[in-house]
Amino acid sequence: MGKEVDLKKGEINRHVNKALKAIAEGYVIAIPLEHSYAFACDAFRQDSVRAMHVLRGDPLFTAAQVAVGNVKTAEGVVRELTPEISALMKKFWPGLLSLNLRPQKGLSWDLGDNHQLDRVSIRVPKSKFAKALLLETGPLAIASGARVGRPTPKELSDIFVLDSDLAFQFNNGKLRNGPVSTVIEADQDGVRVLRVGAISLEEIQAIAPTAALI
Repeated sequence: MGKEVDLKKGEINRHVNKALKAIAEGYVIAIPLEHSYAFACDAFRQDSVRAMHVLRGDPLFTAAQVAVGNVKTAEGVVRELTPEISALMKKFWPGLLSLNLRPQKGLSWDLGDNHQLDRVSIRVPKSKFAKALLLETGPLAIASGARVGRPTPKELSDIFVLDSDLAFQFNNGKLRNGPVSTVIEADQDGVRVLRVGAISLEEIQAIAPTAALI
């Protein structure tokens, strides 16, 4: 696989700069999130996003998730932001809340769905390296570093790709087990909880009282 970088050694700024250069040049990298390793690339480079889907063996028209560094960046790429949605962002980001929102019209990206979906799954990861990287890159397309149907990778050795497939792998050791993200679909019609994970339904309803599990 691509060159391995030990995140437990050296300065984080140097590691971020390596990742920035690789992403700017159109490469896919592997990074640690909260509880698993993920592939990441520039969300606005269609060839890079396609390469990431090929590495995973995704079916056609599978959309990647988008990771951003903060609420302000998210607000720039989605629309129909209600006070409830904004409050959920501010309360639970960074963290394990994925919001399926309507993207801004006219964005020059194709996350793999060939512009067929008027939804984008977006979140702000809590892991230290991912946060630092996203504040420099802007939106990144991300997906689990496992092939479709395989368990999520807790270590880099759990990722099975060719040496030439990744520019860098950023190693933070074996990651802790933990809950999946809570997934919400939201728009002007309300808040719908699609999956309960790290954040409970009661915690969501404390901010969005009419939110329901569907």
